[in-house]
Amino acid sequence: MHPYARPLYPTSFADVCRPPESIKNAAAILAHNTMTYYKGNESGQTPGLLVDPYYWWQCGALFDVMVQYWYYTGDTTYNDVVTQGLLFQTSPDNDYMPINQTKTEGNDDQAFWAFAVMSAAEMKFPNPPEGEPSWLALAQAVYNTQTRRWDTTACGGGLRWQIFAWNKGWEYKNMISNGAFFQLAARLARYTGNQTYADWAEKAWDWMEASPMINQDYDIFDGADMSTNCTVPYPLQWTYNVGTLLIGAAYMYNFTDASPKWNTQLEGLLNGTKVFFPQSLGGNIMQEVACEPQGSCNNDQPSFKAYLARWMAVTTQMAPWTTDYVMTKLRASAQGAAKQCSGPPGGGNTCGRTWNTPVWDGKQGAGEEMSALSVIQSNLISKVAAPVTADKGGQSKGNPAAGLGTESHGPKDTVYTKTITTGDRAGAGILTAIVLSGVIGSTWWMSFSS
Repeated sequence: MHPYARPLYPTSFADVCRPPESIKNAAAILAHNTMTYYKGNESGQTPGLLVDPYYWWQCGALFDVMVQYWYYTGDTTYNDVVTQGLLFQTSPDNDYMPINQTKTEGNDDQAFWAFAVMSAAEMKFPNPPEGEPSWLALAQAVYNTQTRRWDTTACGGGLRWQIFAWNKGWEYKNMISNGAFFQLAARLARYTGNQTYADWAEKAWDWMEASPMINQDYDIFDGADMSTNCTVPYPLQWTYNVGTLLIGAAYMYNFTDASPKWNTQLEGLLNGTKVFFPQSLGGNIMQEVACEPQGSCNNDQPSFKAYLARWMAVTTQMAPWTTDYVMTKLRASAQGAAKQCSGPPGGGNTCGRTWNTPVWDGKQGAGEEMSALSVIQSNLISKVAAPVTADKGGQSKGNPAAGLGTESHGPKDTVYTKTITTGDRAGAGILTAIVLSGVIGSTWWMSFSS
């Protein structure tokens, strides 16, 4: 039997080995499963693109998960493929605005590629070849393009969901675009020590907090339409929205040496995660509540739990007092995900979505594999070093001016007001859904110790 064809669960719960080796072994199987959805390194394929029906942004997110996989396990199997894909999609201006995506690309899409290269910088992933932009410079370029898109024409600020006016969602300011920008700015602030990044993180947070997208209980809503001046939130809640705010606040807490403001925000956002760990499932197993119980998750949404799992784990490194709360939930969720990675019947290890059930639910896809991999490998967080900074172990050299002065992302009158032609509308293609969510998992037993 091929090593990756074996089931992910032993014959009984008592047979399971203890971490970290059992977790690494499980992660290796799930990493292989995840990468079966990526064909960009094969002859005739395009590096940095997943197979249909997955959108461009999700390949950036997948590469982030695979950078993390290397960091947690030390397995270099996929490093060259990940590096190739991350560099191929940078675009001529090295700002993740590739020509083949610009007619449908949103601010959130671009940000997920920035997260991948930011992780590469923070985790000391092997540097790009000579002559290529550094991981840090690529993240800075995305940040710089997005600061120029900060929009005060409605709602008092914030980023629009879409970059180009011809795309559906142009008049919508969504949480993931703004929360992602907040996270990126906070991570750049900590890595570089540059206060300007922190100032933008504060600005983004203050705008979001003043909007109805965050309520007093730290329920985090999907977004708001500019036609109402962003006064009426779209009420669905998704794991990655609270996750991106949580990790951004954790980085700011760390950067500001545990300031009271960010301590308060962290406490509130941790409370805001509870909706995704329903008491009906025991209070510790993650669920994408907006679509998972109804079985209505789309192709994007099964990956969302991957991001909340990762960002909760790193929160424990930025703010160690969160560890007990976070790891209780990540251990239980990993056990649940493991039990779901058992499809199809007869000894498989394909991951489904519903981590609260021990029988494979029949769902499968890149998102399901990514989420199971992310939550399981996140249980190794105490075994790895915290993200580095420029003056404490970092090796990626930045370029604060990266992404500035090019037409693909500004100034506003260049990007936003281009005349929309029939060809533009037809070329927009399939658009990212306005409602996003995530579910994960498949079946496999595994024991996680403290």
